Amino acid sequence: MSGNGSLPKSTTCPMPIRDTEEVLLAHGGGGRLMAQLIEEMFVPAFSNQHLDQLHDGAVVDMSGAKLAFATDSYVVQPLFFPGGDIGSLAVNGTVNDLAMCGARPQYLSVGMILEEGLPMETLRRVVESMRDAAMAAGVTLVTGDTKVVDRGKGDGLFINTAGVGLVPEGVVIGARRLSPGDAVVLSGDIGRHGIAIMAEREGLAFETTVRSDCASVAHVVQELLAAGIDVHCMRDLTRGGLASALVEIAEAADRQIDLDESLIPIDPQVQGACEILGLDPCHVANEGCFVAFVPACDARETLRIMRNHTQCTDAVIIGGVSDENRPVVTVKTAIGGTRLLDRLSGEQLPRIC
Repeated sequence: MSGNGSLPKSTTCPMPIRDTEEVLLAHGGGGRLMAQLIEEMFVPAFSNQHLDQLHDGAVVDMSGAKLAFATDSYVVQPLFFPGGDIGSLAVNGTVNDLAMCGARPQYLSVGMILEEGLPMETLRRVVESMRDAAMAAGVTLVTGDTKVVDRGKGDGLFINTAGVGLVPEGVVIGARRLSPGDAVVLSGDIGRHGIAIMAEREGLAFETTVRSDCASVAHVVQELLAAGIDVHCMRDLTRGGLASALVEIAEAADRQIDLDESLIPIDPQVQGACEILGLDPCHVANEGCFVAFVPACDARETLRIMRNHTQCTDAVIIGGVSDENRPVVTVKTAIGGTRLLDRLSGEQLPRIC
């Protein structure tokens, strides 16, 4: 239920729910405040053995088969942006959430909220994009629903997708499997999706167009698992970026994660845009990038497999899991200091997914 489909814990001082809601309504949600709202309202209301795993989706047993189940909603503006659109985003987002559970994505549902007056050509482009993204990811859209709301009530188009996938026998992915010495492997450069959205929305011009990294990573994950890589945990780096994902994992695992800032790949255009806009690339959203925690002995083979895929040619080890039992993420800076990485208190870039 967070930006990337997980249910993070919060280590901040409790704030009354009513006050939190008022701030969320004012700022659009996200970051530490959304995590707190989820922990204080949704988790107590719906707590169960599957939900309490705090992962990108639920893994459930059904008649001897392990199924992963995930859902997400998409309200991005603009609907079309360099590298993708709301349709491909909706398919790839749910496919990637299933992949982060170790599943082979199989089937998706789609729910569309259409605003009165939405041009049919716009809807056709989105539907065709969803079809193409599903084919590329190897999933089938099997059921759906549409609703129309009054003009001015829906901002054009909102989409929800839910999906199911099969988890191979013996595969267990989750933050609680983190072990001291695990390598933190990042699949590629960060921040492109958020900056692509910002540039398109605000009319920012760069030397070359910054394109979203919106894509499925399911095939990469399936190859890692087929090769016998003992993946302990994975997380896609959507809203809140690398920082939020790693903080959620550290808190769920009660483990310290140590990173080296100089090893984190960032496109120069993205870095420059972040400096101009006052953004930290570690907090900027991605839609085709993920982090994997693997034993140190598997790290080299993990990199080899990742780098054979177009989406992951910049894969790199950016840090490791400490033997310290404290839920923090530390970053060794370029000048040799150390800082703590944390979620934002608000939303850095609203409406990016």
